[in-house]
Amino acid sequence: MKKTLLLLLLMVAVLASCSDYEKLLQSSDYTQRYEAAKQYYYAGSYTKASTLLTDLIAGAKGTDRAEEALFLLGMSAYRDKEYSAAAGYFKKYYETYPRGYYVQEAHFYSGLALYENTPEPELDQSDTYKAITEFQKFTEDFPDSRYRKEATRLIFVMQDKLIEKEYAAAKLYFDLGTYFGTSSSSSSGNNYEACVVTAQNAISDFPYSERREDFAILILRAKFELAEQSVESKKTERFQNAIDEYYGFVNEYPKSKFLPKATLLFNRAKAFMAKPQNIAQS
Repeated sequence: MKKTLLLLLLMVAVLASCSDYEKLLQSSDYTQRYEAAKQYYYAGSYTKASTLLTDLIAGAKGTDRAEEALFLLGMSAYRDKEYSAAAGYFKKYYETYPRGYYVQEAHFYSGLALYENTPEPELDQSDTYKAITEFQKFTEDFPDSRYRKEATRLIFVMQDKLIEKEYAAAKLYFDLGTYFGTSSSSSSGNNYEACVVTAQNAISDFPYSERREDFAILILRAKFELAEQSVESKKTERFQNAIDEYYGFVNEYPKSKFLPKATLLFNRAKAFMAKPQNIAQS
């Protein structure tokens, strides 16, 4: 009996709440709607807050509450996990109110919303680049901000994601080897060349990455495979290139876990170069 009564009371409260919300949507009293929107936001009803605030933005233009309404709209979208919309609202805020009360938070949450929208490493990373740019701009504009440390941490997190994508791409090219299906050219070794270029670009873009050694051994392996798969007229030059790469690798990573593999490739390259006909060409 008590449970039934409680359920009935709850239903009445919900219906009353829905009725009040519908009335607010129809109301022309912007002050009442604005205060209600804030109450919905602080109560965790972010969708209702967003709906009310969206309608209020135009009506509040030029008033004291316009600035706060736009920031709260961004926060409502962010809390509701509508990250693309939130990033847009925050950007609009700090562009409209460059000296606004919430400008620092708007800058930070704009980057944070973009960060929350970033995909897994194997997918397109356009949003990751946007988020990194937003956080970098934030740390430049607000060097003493209490959010700076977190923004910097997230930049490194996203850079790691970009590095993983580049490593996966380089490794895929290596694994494809002399397969021609994805290539517009039928020249042997095209994928190995793509592997080398991709890995070298990654090292250049992210010189302090923990993946640097992984990229380096991939370059060495790809250059050796490229040499071995080449036509005879190109083998000597490409094996010499692989040998030079080996010396660079062991100089930078004298205690590398990949040293046995690198040395094996080096010995095979030296054996090829030691043949009489190749000595004459080198």
